[in-house]
Formats: sequence, structure tokens, C-alpha cells
Amino acid sequence: MKMINLNKRKLIKTSLLVVSLLTSAFSFNTFAHDETQSTNNKSEQLIKTARILVDKKDPYLMIKTVAGKTFKRFADEQQAIRTNPNILKDIVREELMPYINYKYSAFKVIGQHLKKTTDQERKDFVPVFRDYLITSYAQVFTLYDNQPVEFAPAKSFDDKKIVAVYTHVIMQGRDDIDVSFKVRKDRNTNEWKAFDMIAEGVSLLDSKQAELGGIIRQKGLPYVTELLKKKSERDIVFKSKSVTADAG
Repeated sequence: MKMINLNKRKLIKTSLLVVSLLTSAFSFNTFAHDETQSTNNKSEQLIKTARILVDKKDPYLMIKTVAGKTFKRFADEQQAIRTNPNILKDIVREELMPYINYKYSAFKVIGQHLKKTTDQERKDFVPVFRDYLITSYAQVFTLYDNQPVEFAPAKSFDDKKIVAVYTHVIMQGRDDIDVSFKVRKDRNTNEWKAFDMIAEGVSLLDSKQAELGGIIRQKGLPYVTELLKKKSERDIVFKSKSVTADAG
């Protein structure tokens, strides 16, 4: 139990870091021309945001572009979000999830228990795990702060199947934080999708695996599927920044 709680705390910390990272990407020059537009016509702005193409053939550019799109929309809809925080789920679902390989992550979470599960159990688990990730990220997005970030220069990825997009989060009055996104190339489409994030040596995927692996072993995958289904149905609420969000 202590190990699970420790992993959960690490998971929450890691999730908070990714929000800080993505937030800073909102100020990229790539989106500067949208900043000059009037904020009165929200529908027009959302259309312009949607038109920003995401290059899934370039893992480095993809991370930057998706980050900018997500927080552009977050800013445009902030008033509505304050009225209905569950709108954050929509933003995560529509802006982030198309670029996250949640199926691959779900199977990694099942891990060594994969052979003990049936095909139907896995089919049931994957979409629920996706919804669980959506709710987890949406809740964390209520607590973000604006920290500047530096992206490491892109490297050659022509012969790679998995690359890490390295970043450096600048923390005022605290030690800076190293964060990297792990991105995997689909061999059929040659497109890249993120599947894990590592902050200060803490893997989001490993944390989920540690949190859920024991429960899968003891009670089976269908039990965990129902557990995550209940968690994914939670409403998003704004909490005091002094209160740690339940990202699990």
C-alpha cells in the first residue's frame, strides 16, 4: 500500500509537470498571429485553431504544435470552462488524444498480465483506459501555472522507432525540472504518437503500471476496467492550488 501511494504521488507530480510544460508552449511564435485577433468572436478563433495542421511525421514539431493548439483553445474557452469545468474533458479528448497512443500505453500497463487476459477483456479495457486518461489530464489542467520552458534541439529520427522530446522547465525559486516525452512511430502509417512522459526520472507509464499492476494480478482486468470507468466519469472541479489533485 505504501508503494502504491508513493507511486501515485509521483504520478500526480509528473502530471502537474506536463501541464506546466504544455502551458508554456502556448506562447510560441508559431501562434503569434492568432494572438493579434479579436477575442470577441470565439467561434472564428476556434475554427482558425482547428486549421493549424499537426505534422505527425515529425515527433518534435508535433509535440510543440499540439501543445500550442491545446492551450490556445483553453484560453479561448476559459469563461465557459469556469462555468462548466467538464469542458476540459472535451479539450483533452479533441486536442490531445489524437496524438497519444493510448492503446499502446494501455497494453503496457497490463504488462506481464497480458497473457492472462482474454481478447474481449483487452478490447473492453482500452477505451476505458483512454477515458480515464482524459479525466486525469482534464483534472490536472485546473491547476496549471505559467512556467517558461526550453525545448532541446530536434535530432535526426529517420532510423528511429522511439524518440524522446527533451524539455527543460524553468522554475522560479526552485530547481529546474527536466521533462521528456516518449514518442513512438507507427510502422504502418509512419506517424508518431506520444505514449509516455518522464519527469525527473519518473515515468508516467511506469507509475500507472505500478499503481494498477497489483490490482490486475489480484482481481483481474475486468475489475480494473470497472474501477477506471468510475474514475473516468468523475466531474472536473476547480480546487485550491494548495490542494493536490487526485490524478488517479
